[in-house]
Amino acid sequence: MAVPPSAPLPRSPFYLRRQTPGPQCSWGMEEKAVASVGCRESAGPPRAVPYFCISVDQDDILPGALRLIRELRPLWKPEQVQTKRFTDGMTNKLVACYVDEDMQDCVLVRVYGERTELLVDRQNEVRSFQLLQEHGCAPKLYCTFQNGLCYEYMPGMALGPEHIGEPRLFRLIALEMAKIHTIHANGTLPKPTLWHKMHDYFTLVKDEINPSLSADVPRVEVLEQELAWLKEHLSQLDSPVVFCHNDLLCKNIIYDSTKGVNEVDYCRYPSRDTQLQWLHYYLQAQKGMAVTPREVETLYVQVNKFALASHFFWALWALIQNQYSTIDFDFLRYAVIRFNQYFKVKPQVMALEMPK
Repeated sequence: MAVPPSAPLPRSPFYLRRQTPGPQCSWGMEEKAVASVGCRESAGPPRAVPYFCISVDQDDILPGALRLIRELRPLWKPEQVQTKRFTDGMTNKLVACYVDEDMQDCVLVRVYGERTELLVDRQNEVRSFQLLQEHGCAPKLYCTFQNGLCYEYMPGMALGPEHIGEPRLFRLIALEMAKIHTIHANGTLPKPTLWHKMHDYFTLVKDEINPSLSADVPRVEVLEQELAWLKEHLSQLDSPVVFCHNDLLCKNIIYDSTKGVNEVDYCRYPSRDTQLQWLHYYLQAQKGMAVTPREVETLYVQVNKFALASHFFWALWALIQNQYSTIDFDFLRYAVIRFNQYFKVKPQVMALEMPK
């Protein structure tokens, strides 16, 4: 069962490069904010991350961001610091600070969204960031502050639906994901957090949001029954537990060709043949050897059944965001779309059987 490093790390790009000899993987932490270095063995315990007792106003980020820049880049002249806002994120707010037009040295300031501590374990998020950085799969983490963190920016092209269907790109995505899934904290397998986190989300919806739910959202009693069914059914699939990204939307996949809510359109969902091809690349990279059709088919069934959990998880997330977030996004509509898709595909997913 694939599980997130902590809670979902919202809007966290997955960095791709054209293939070069030797192992490599890269993993970023916000839209268009990415790192690119080869995967390597951990060099020892992570270094302490500097902490600054600074709070940044999410409605007026610039003053607080400049205070952080004075700490991190004391040689930069305040009047020369330029900023750029990234607006695609649906959980946090992000601004880039730099002095040179080429943005070769650029600090990203991420300000946590309103009440997102209900969704994300921030301490665990930093530990996960450090673990990925140890393996060369994350940008440099410069510091944390009262309501956010600062880290390295590196450029790349955010992919769209029209890109990820290209075999040369989805093969790279499969290879890089396989590498991240082999990272183990302290040499041990990660513990599954999916059901615990989903239960926490459901409890918030039930206890704090239920009275204000739209008529288009299933009743809480129905959601509770479905959550129990999901846990019972999916727990029997013997799906492996891995350290995973957990938010691979198209725009969270960054492609650097020099080195290597819009309308949700489920018509773009990959065909069975495309999925099998993708999963073959993934398994072969993960195992480092040839894989059998039965292994690929088994993973295909597991993935499609766990897609139900994905719909349910992000629908609950969207209901919570609809209640608390100050970001301009129709979270309620997104929740309805995900719940509708869950109930639409559930019968056909239920019919899938493991290969003999």
